[in-house]
Amino acid sequence: MKIIKLNAIDSTNTYLKNLLKIEYPADGTIVLANEQLAGRGQRNSSWISKKGESLTFSIFKKYDNLLAEEQFAISMAVALAVKEALTFFGLEDCHIKWPNDILSANRKLCGILIENVLEKNRIKHSVIGIGLNVNETEFDNLPQASSLYRQTGIKYNLDEVFTSLSNAIFEKLKSVEKVPFESLKEAYESHLFRKGKISVFENSAGNRFNGIINGVSNSGELIVQTESATKKFTLKEIKLFY
Repeated sequence: MKIIKLNAIDSTNTYLKNLLKIEYPADGTIVLANEQLAGRGQRNSSWISKKGESLTFSIFKKYDNLLAEEQFAISMAVALAVKEALTFFGLEDCHIKWPNDILSANRKLCGILIENVLEKNRIKHSVIGIGLNVNETEFDNLPQASSLYRQTGIKYNLDEVFTSLSNAIFEKLKSVEKVPFESLKEAYESHLFRKGKISVFENSAGNRFNGIINGVSNSGELIVQTESATKKFTLKEIKLFY
């Protein structure tokens, strides 16, 4: 495992992708930033990190034989790895909010941004960005955000959390080409936030409706039972409120 440590950078994902234009990094290369100035999240959102209180890093992972149609396996594997690692650190009531945010008691602690590069019908490699709130105490204008410290009352050593978290992710990714897709999906769905409960959603037109999450499709769409029918939604088509 090669670790590139940086003091401050706009985005660790962007840094890794720019590095790919110059050289092909070794499998498992990690870019770890002490401070990230322009982190990116899902839906083109930003990820705010605090120097010395949070972890922001990106992992480069290549694959030998992972089909493009199975790329959601990467998202599920990474989310499960993060969830399991944080549970080890004492985090309770931990769930995966589709597609791969990590929550504790309905509060978001970790965001994951995965960018895959395809070659023909296979996935060549991924750049996997992780943003984890560790020791923060305050979140200005972010009422749904939290940290490991706020959820457990424990102050953590960032290096220890980083080591455990990155190792857990690598272990899951090492087996992602071997573990049956359905087995991985079953594990993922068992930890899916609001699964089987009546929830409020908003579609791309801004209209809200009630529905029940049944699970996910093989391509990563959210399967929701609405009042009229069972429907599949992509990330751009739906937003879960509660």
